[in-house]
Amino acid sequence: MEFIDPALLSYCESITSSEDALLKKITRETQAKVLMPRMISGHLQGKMLEFFVKMSQPKTILEIGTYTGYSGICLARGLKPDGKLITLDINDELESMVRGFFEESGLANQIDYRLGNAREIIPTLEGPFDFVFIDADKFYYADYFDLVIEKVPTGGLILADNVLWSGKILVEEGQKIDKDTKAILDFNQKLQNDPRIENILLPIRDGVLMARKL
Repeated sequence: MEFIDPALLSYCESITSSEDALLKKITRETQAKVLMPRMISGHLQGKMLEFFVKMSQPKTILEIGTYTGYSGICLARGLKPDGKLITLDINDELESMVRGFFEESGLANQIDYRLGNAREIIPTLEGPFDFVFIDADKFYYADYFDLVIEKVPTGGLILADNVLWSGKILVEEGQKIDKDTKAILDFNQKLQNDPRIENILLPIRDGVLMARKL
C-alpha cells in the first residue's frame, strides 16, 4: 500500500538533504544481495532519524533491529562524539556486510553491534537509553517496549517503525487478520493507553509511532 503518490515522494526526497555515497551503496547492496530489501529505512526516514537524534541529543541510543545498517548509521550520525549506539539483530548472516558498512561510516567506535535475541539481550543492558528505535520482529513489539520503558528516562524517546503495516491495520468488520497484524494493532493501542508516555503516529513511510516518556 502506497501512502503517498510516488511522484510526491520523489519530490519530498529531492527537497531532503541528499544521501551520501555510503548510504546509496547500502541501498544498492541490500537490494542486490538481501531478502526483503524493502525493509531498509531509506532516504526520507533515515534523514528523519538523524534529525530526531540531532534535536534530542541522546547520550545512548538503543536500536532493536539492525538489518543492513542503514538506519544505524543515520542514528549514529546524529550523535555527539561521546554518544553511543547499541544496535541489536538476530541475523548473523548479515554480520560481515553490516560491520563493513559501519567501518566505512567512520562511526564504528560509537556503534556497539550485538547479535542475538533482543528479548534476551535487553535485560542484560544497564541503560539508560535516551532514544530507542524499534524495527525488528513485529510480533514482539510489545515485549520490546515493556523491556525498555523502565530504562528510558523522563523526556526520552521511543520510536517504532512499520506501525501502519502496509495498511493492514485498517481491518474491516469480520475480516480475519494474521498474527503480525494483530500484534501491531495491539501494540499501537497499548501505547495509546499507556499513561507513562505521550505519543504521536507519523504517516511516514510505513508509519512511525513516537512516544515520549513522561
